[in-house]
Amino acid sequence: MKKRINSVSLVQNAKMMAALYLVLSLPMLAIMALAGGVMSQAAMSLVTMVVFVLAYVASGFVFTLIGAWVYNLVASMVGGFEFTTAEVKQS
Repeated sequence: MKKRINSVSLVQNAKMMAALYLVLSLPMLAIMALAGGVMSQAAMSLVTMVVFVLAYVASGFVFTLIGAWVYNLVASMVGGFEFTTAEVKQS
């Protein structure tokens, strides 16, 4: 059975991707904090690292919002993604 995605929710998708960017940036933050603690002259302060993570999350939100809007615009003209689904029996 074929399904077609005609449109996607702009804000919901952007929120989801921002949350994923946050989760993905936490290990980076920990590594940067450890590296800064090990180095004799810390290259970045904790405030700088937190600002970096927040900017990463905010840019993920904004660019996903734009991407979802562009997807909806293009999908309205050419039809959107199609995929095939199949029923799976639960055991």
